[in-house]
Amino acid sequence: MPFVTAKDGTEIFYKDWGSGQPVVFSHGWPLIADAWDPQLKLMADNGFRAIAHDRRGGGRSGQTWDGNNLDTYADDLASLVETLDLRDAILVGHSTGGGEVAHYIGRHGSGRVAKAVLLSAIPPLMLKTEANPEGLPIEVFDEIRAGVAKDRSQFYKDLSAAFYGANREGSTVTQGTRDEFWLWSMSVGIKGAYDCIKAFSETDLTEDLKKFDVPTLIAHGDDDQIVPIVAAANKSSKLVKDATFKVYPGAPHGLSMIPKFAEQFNQDLLAFACS
Repeated sequence: MPFVTAKDGTEIFYKDWGSGQPVVFSHGWPLIADAWDPQLKLMADNGFRAIAHDRRGGGRSGQTWDGNNLDTYADDLASLVETLDLRDAILVGHSTGGGEVAHYIGRHGSGRVAKAVLLSAIPPLMLKTEANPEGLPIEVFDEIRAGVAKDRSQFYKDLSAAFYGANREGSTVTQGTRDEFWLWSMSVGIKGAYDCIKAFSETDLTEDLKKFDVPTLIAHGDDDQIVPIVAAANKSSKLVKDATFKVYPGAPHGLSMIPKFAEQFNQDLLAFACS
């Protein structure tokens, strides 16, 4: 299997499909690169080089005790981009992966980046503070930590309902989709999954967003129960200069993984990449 070595020696697994302009996908918590498979195939089928990696702590990448934070995640992405010598790359991040993309640009600049896509992404800050009253209270994240620590298997099965909007009337989300979510999540080590909760909830990415100087698509569902749009995309779209802001009515957090909403997102992603 293909790996790149991060600066601390951690082996980071990646998949690399097709050829052409690179499109690099960063996945959400608590998932792995496979969550992007439909979009990887879409882009490779349309003349792009599609790449996605398993974030450290899960899947086929190394499960480190330390380094489960946005600084290291962004540096791991930089290791991937630099090792493969990617240029004019389109960076696409979902949820925590959107934070990874934002922090990459904030820490490493956009010299190798042509465009960026933030989907259902965590920036600028998920946590409720005096300066961010639209955020979620710390107790929400404490409950997530407790669920992962106590019985992560059942927690992930339950979480899949809100993640995909399967708890909404009229949902067509299949059991197979929810099972897939559980399978991916269980491949992530408990240490990495637990630490990442603090990383995605408490990291303020405001200054990173202000450094964006490439065309950026910000996309979010207005029924996102995991990363509510009011504290995320609504704010990010005002911080990223000249961003294109796309709202998907009724769409949940994992909108790119369910056919009802993925078809439109895929069209928007491909059109943005080709523009």
